[in-house]
Amino acid sequence: MSSARINGIDLHYQSYGEGDAIVFAHGAGGNLLSWWQQIPFFSQRYRCITFDHRGFGHSYDVANSPGANSFVDDLRGLLDHLGVESAHLVAQSMGGRTMLGFAVAHPNRVKSLVMADTVGGMDVPEVLEQQRIWAEKQAANPSANGEIGFRAVAPLFVQRNPNLANLYLQVSRTNPPRHNPPGGMPTGPSAADLANLNIPTLFFVGEDDQLSPPSVIEAGARAIPGSRLLRVPEAGHSVYFEKPDIFNFEVLRFIESAVGAVAPEPVTAGV
Repeated sequence: MSSARINGIDLHYQSYGEGDAIVFAHGAGGNLLSWWQQIPFFSQRYRCITFDHRGFGHSYDVANSPGANSFVDDLRGLLDHLGVESAHLVAQSMGGRTMLGFAVAHPNRVKSLVMADTVGGMDVPEVLEQQRIWAEKQAANPSANGEIGFRAVAPLFVQRNPNLANLYLQVSRTNPPRHNPPGGMPTGPSAADLANLNIPTLFFVGEDDQLSPPSVIEAGARAIPGSRLLRVPEAGHSVYFEKPDIFNFEVLRFIESAVGAVAPEPVTAGV
């Protein structure tokens, strides 16, 4: 594992393969280990870069750090360190804040954007309203709230794949305690920011997502002109982990169509 001194911390990352870069940003329940089902697939054609957000994995944060407020600038520093001028960005959950924020701040450095089970903290009225409605439904059904690690995958996935569900939890539990700034996560891009975003964008959502349900992701997709949305049956908040074959194939097809390469035939089963 490699590290780069960026914005006052040692940011840990891994790089595999050669070619155009794909950068993967994990969610709050993971770290760079989360992408173990993606790297062998994509590194055959692309340079794959994974990293630990500050406060996750081996990117140990420091007291009085800006925390998540530094995610976008941390990514910029990492790409500069690696000499990557532009890249395809793939985000899961919390990682969407990093990638969407970076796309708005540095659109000329983004070839395409994949938002899996995330709206990236969008400050968009329709998105905020759908989140409010969902929060009220969850509050009215407290029995639906279990350990967040198990809520990040569909109940059916836990039943069918108990060992993989446990692996998801074990990856999450390797993260250190975090030093979060007051106020938690920063506010994401506004509707005006997104209306001017001219980057090929693909959203994924699991139909059984208990944390960011389809209604929220659909609202997020509508906020970015020309974006696409794929709903994945029998998947929860972690499509990349629960349905890796579908996720990998559809991301590859999207990326290659975004740059004009010959895209593979579409997957029809389960999407």
